[in-house]
Amino acid sequence: MNPFNKIQRQVDKSWTLFLDRDGVINVETVGSYITSWDEFKFSEGALDALQILSEVFGTIVVVTNQRGVGRGIMTLDALKDISNNMTASITAGGGRIDKIYSCTAVPDNDHNRKPNTGMAIQAKEDFPNIDFKKSVIVGNSLSDMEFGKRLAMHTVFLTSKHEPFSLPHDLIDNQYSTLLDWAKTLAATPVMG
Repeated sequence: MNPFNKIQRQVDKSWTLFLDRDGVINVETVGSYITSWDEFKFSEGALDALQILSEVFGTIVVVTNQRGVGRGIMTLDALKDISNNMTASITAGGGRIDKIYSCTAVPDNDHNRKPNTGMAIQAKEDFPNIDFKKSVIVGNSLSDMEFGKRLAMHTVFLTSKHEPFSLPHDLIDNQYSTLLDWAKTLAATPVMG
């Protein structure tokens, strides 16, 4: 049995879900940026997934690298508009996002840019109930997985832009093709009493 399956049986409202955005919640345009709400398309099943996950997790936050702002490809106002519309659509679909953290810095060594942990530290300041050992990060890049492991989170890799990795893997606890696939598995796992 994958040890992560045992962890999934412990997930309840005391747990926190960290989500990457591009390639997880929305379709990622590899090699370019989503610069306006018109370009934003939810990944297939993402709204249903977020409805399920909102029932399971006590806190849900998005942690997203958005270097396009720092590079001047899009404005901070455009990013806020995308975030506000995305959150409103998720809420309308019965899900929720408690807060979105975006790193707009260009340099890789910026403390907020994943895999660095600044956005998670900000989240813990805003939500003191967050326990990183009772947190899951879902992302579609190894930098997301490394971000999680630096804080002892459990990691779920989505294969939306990358072939599946061989497990066991140092950074990846489990992998799925979509957020909905994982959400359905999680919802079907009985919680240990």
